[in-house]
Amino acid sequence: MADKSVITNIEARVRQLIDDHKRLSDLCAELTAQRDTLRSEKRTLEERVRELDAELARMQLTEGLAGGGRNREKARARVNRLMREVDKCIALLGQPLAAPTTQEVE
Repeated sequence: MADKSVITNIEARVRQLIDDHKRLSDLCAELTAQRDTLRSEKRTLEERVRELDAELARMQLTEGLAGGGRNREKARARVNRLMREVDKCIALLGQPLAAPTTQEVE
């Protein structure tokens, strides 16, 4: 008789473990889907922040070039930096291509 109650007790515990496993598996799947949704939303929001930062920089440059207040020096510095970069590119384009050395050919 005692053996039967032990078996019944073990059987009840196994059923409880199976139920817990199903419940936790469902919860895990739900949380995984929620995580994926949040990651996607995060990527979208990060992209939007980058777009807004670029738009802000353009607006500050425009305001600075138009003679508006505090951003004028920033705008001039940025234009000067961009002009130096363009000049470097032009200088690189004007350089003749170097002939390959015998080591590069082999």
